[in-house]
Amino acid sequence: MGTAVRKKRTARVDSSSCVACGCCVKVCPKAAIQIVKGVVARVNPETCIGCGKCARECPASVIALEEAVV
Repeated sequence: MGTAVRKKRTARVDSSSCVACGCCVKVCPKAAIQIVKGVVARVNPETCIGCGKCARECPASVIALEEAVV
């Protein structure tokens, strides 16, 4: 039997299109997102649980979930 491959979902912000409205910050259950210098949202991948709430809430649709093998 092989080793099981685990995938971790993490939110990623398209920083070139983010307007730093803060909607994602308000809905993140783990406080994994913060607005940096009032310009862009940044996700802490260590804290993010990949729930997708931020992506659903983003009015500009610039947050996507990515899967990474861990």
